[in-house]
Amino acid sequence: MGPLGELPVLRNHSKPLGIRFLEYIKKGKLSYKTHQAIVLIVTFLAYTSYHATRKTTSIVKSALDPQSPDIGLKFPWRITYLSSPAENKRVSWVLGDGWAPFNGSDGSALLGELDVAFLAVYAFGMYFSGHLGDRMNLRIFLTVGMVGTGLFTSLFGVGYWANIHSFYYYLIVQMIAGLFQSTGWPSVVAVVGNWFGKKKRGLIMGIWNAHTSVGNISGSLIASALLSYGWGWSFVVPGLLIAFIGLSVFLLLPVSPESVGADREEDLVDSPRKNGGEVTEPLLGSDSDTEIKEKAVGFIEAWKIPGVAPFAFCLFFAKLVAYTFLYWLPFYISHTAIEGKYLSSEAAGNLSTFFDVGGVLGGILAGHISDRVDARAITAATFMYCAIPALYFYRTYGHISMTMNIALMFICGMFVNGPYALITTAVSADLGTHSSLKGNSKALATVTAIIDGTGSVGAAIGPLLTGYISAKSWSAVFTMLMGAALVAGLLLTRLVVDEVVARVLESRPQGGSQSTSQDEEVGV
Repeated sequence: MGPLGELPVLRNHSKPLGIRFLEYIKKGKLSYKTHQAIVLIVTFLAYTSYHATRKTTSIVKSALDPQSPDIGLKFPWRITYLSSPAENKRVSWVLGDGWAPFNGSDGSALLGELDVAFLAVYAFGMYFSGHLGDRMNLRIFLTVGMVGTGLFTSLFGVGYWANIHSFYYYLIVQMIAGLFQSTGWPSVVAVVGNWFGKKKRGLIMGIWNAHTSVGNISGSLIASALLSYGWGWSFVVPGLLIAFIGLSVFLLLPVSPESVGADREEDLVDSPRKNGGEVTEPLLGSDSDTEIKEKAVGFIEAWKIPGVAPFAFCLFFAKLVAYTFLYWLPFYISHTAIEGKYLSSEAAGNLSTFFDVGGVLGGILAGHISDRVDARAITAATFMYCAIPALYFYRTYGHISMTMNIALMFICGMFVNGPYALITTAVSADLGTHSSLKGNSKALATVTAIIDGTGSVGAAIGPLLTGYISAKSWSAVFTMLMGAALVAGLLLTRLVVDEVVARVLESRPQGGSQSTSQDEEVGV
């Protein structure tokens, strides 16, 4: 009786302080559904803040490099002031002269190199983050990643007040920020996987994955609003925000039901451990006995899971398209005349949020459709193919009017972000609990990291190429994006064929095979 009586005390000490505080106010244990709600809200806010800090660079680009001499753009707000040279130098960024070293003829290329440095380290770190995520306390791991991200995002902005003009300072800061950013995605997916079963996975994760677009939108609005006060604020404020939310994660996030002593039997509908049927398969391991016996799946083993490689390489090209928009869309808008007029950096940043609004709808639609037809590959490939004409029409007709630009940008966001959201959430969760694992549930963070890490390599290459290609032709950039979308869809061809065959076999009557064999005998 003694050891059993001590168990509640041990469990209580493992609970986050915020959970213990809520239980103290309630004067009782929180229900399983309450814990699920906390997990969804906290992880949603966490990854929203990750993307908000990631988006700031694209907004500030137009201030750092307000015009590109290579393509001879002239901006209507570029004014010659009758003041002393010292004053002009002090506020030159406001006047449209940019910020050295990014305001030279190679400014676009340097900004592209910052993007690729950030994303290359992010992709590299993603593989290790998934490996560590299956072996560490995810609450601590995520908190450290968020606080570190906030620190180095703020340090980039400090360069404004410290009057730093060394390219290598910004390069190193971005690389370290990318390393801390890589802790986010495997962690939040694994935590959500601990609490939610497979039923309606696509729809639930499609809605939850709106944090990507919400983060991009909020990051754009915050950075744009603060740009007039000095571009440094556009980095520091989002940096402080993610650090604050990181502390909230430390105080509130319940990593798993076992960590807080939540009883799965309280929620028979949503509990990942219901009996009977594939729909109840857990996203990530649950029982403490299972955690002791199971070993985390190795990196090579995870690659061998059927479907991981095709979806990983598909995401390579899908994220190449998505992240080119993430990092360059505000810059493109400010450098493209709409109705014969150029927009300011702030206006371009605000306008670019319609791409992310379309992305929210695209993610939800892709998840819902894939649930209804039970075909992830068909859904993802169809969206990627539809993205090709959408990109063409946006480049060709987006400049005609503001209404046309917004409508076509929204459609692009829907088709580009739809498969990106589907693959990084529901597909990763499906593969992380694949039947080939024979019940081993400790693979989700690793599989998620492999798929998203491979995609992040493409995310690094796209913005880098855009930095060089855009100096010559934006039409060439869009041609590259349409080609990437085509390849992304083609990489899923084998899985699409398998799903089509499976749907055809399911639609046949049970006695169909017998009738076919009898017909063949008659024919002979």
